[in-house]
Amino acid sequence: MKTKTSLAIDRTMTLNINGSRQRIRLCAGRSGLPPLLVVQAGPALPLLNDVPKFQRLLNLEKDFLVGYWDQRGCGNASARDAQRVSLAQQVDDLRSVLRWLYGETRQRALILGISIGGTITLRAVEHEADVVKAVIAISPDSRTATSDEAAHAFLQQQARGPDGRQIHRRVMTLGPPPYMDPAPLQRRARLLADLGTIEHGKTFGELLGEFLVALFRTYGVLGGVRALRNMTIVQRKLLPEIASLDLFARPPRVTVPVHYVFGEQDVLSPASVVKELPAAIAAPATTVRRLANAGHMVHFDQPDIVRSIVEQA
Repeated sequence: MKTKTSLAIDRTMTLNINGSRQRIRLCAGRSGLPPLLVVQAGPALPLLNDVPKFQRLLNLEKDFLVGYWDQRGCGNASARDAQRVSLAQQVDDLRSVLRWLYGETRQRALILGISIGGTITLRAVEHEADVVKAVIAISPDSRTATSDEAAHAFLQQQARGPDGRQIHRRVMTLGPPPYMDPAPLQRRARLLADLGTIEHGKTFGELLGEFLVALFRTYGVLGGVRALRNMTIVQRKLLPEIASLDLFARPPRVTVPVHYVFGEQDVLSPASVVKELPAAIAAPATTVRRLANAGHMVHFDQPDIVRSIVEQA
């Protein structure tokens, strides 16, 4: 059983980032450890509620000063900040946080970027290589149309299969992508989770229950309600942009090592993307791992392997 590191550093700060109030929690087992910034999945998912899960499964604080950053409009943020979200703004915000973290530590940071957080990371690091040591990109979104087509084909296949009666109506009601509104995106997330492609072996109901308990425990009742409200606002703002996302059209020019990690059960990261994205971005050093028994959230499905990748980055 993994032993959780006792924390010598555990403080949460509110930063003024490009006119927005954003919170970051810094945790470490001892002082002087190199910084690692977690850039969360989404769009619109808060992160501070997931800190206990990260610490239980990955225990990164043993070797790093870990920064858990709630992006603009996420968590217990104002509705005004949530309304002022765009992909370009999130990239600019990340650049500011990276410079702030370097000012605090005087060390170049590792970045653990997850899903759309991985995408934002690759865009930001293109301009901030002097304060970044390396990137670990977990299931980064790269070409939404390709991912949507792969997920849609998977759902259609599952609905026609021998066990498809339970989901056939849900799949037919969902309809084809693109999804510009939170409602169909969330219906697809439920389907994909129940089929084991988000966290392997966990249903949507299990993930939702875990999320809500952690959300209200972290932000309180009013803060949790605001976090849920902000998820809808931010998704409405970002989904039209994400629908046309294509890193292959203008690949980020990344000059630090990038380590990609994908899950074999993740239908949002089809084999063509896993093969083509590292070559398109052409970082100076690249590794690619596709892990068995893992979905989109590979770091939670295979935490020991992901931790070893982080340690070696």
